[in-house]
Amino acid sequence: MEELGLALAIAGGAVAVVLGGLGSAYGVGVAGQAGAGVVTEHPEKFGKVLVLEALPGTQGIYGFLVGFLILLFTGILGGTPADLTAAQGWQLFFSCFPCGFSCLFSGIHQGKVSAAGMNMLAKDASQMGKAIVLSAMVETYAVLGFLISALLLFFSGL
Repeated sequence: MEELGLALAIAGGAVAVVLGGLGSAYGVGVAGQAGAGVVTEHPEKFGKVLVLEALPGTQGIYGFLVGFLILLFTGILGGTPADLTAAQGWQLFFSCFPCGFSCLFSGIHQGKVSAAGMNMLAKDASQMGKAIVLSAMVETYAVLGFLISALLLFFSGL
């Protein structure tokens, strides 16, 4: 029972990493499917398609960073794990949720928006800027979720 706080903190970090990774994997997959169709017809557009496919991958990075912060704050990376109370463990656990869930859903939807942007590119390559902006708008919410999780962790008092 004395290690419950540490276990909860680690579980929270895992939630952020797994949900962010799932959102990115799905989003990059959807975008990649659309990109394959575009590149089949227009191989010269590969570079632009690649940019749009990469955009949904950032949610996994945000989740990874929150997981890394958990490992850092709990002392696991330093070799001496912190002695956390259950209340502190729950605090760290729930601090990871804004990033995890916002990255899950924004990664999925950013992939769909990127795929739609690729359809724009297939018809008119000059629409690249608009396609990036549309996809980046979805990214905003992953960034906000990451920032809230990071602020909750930094101001947790640990």
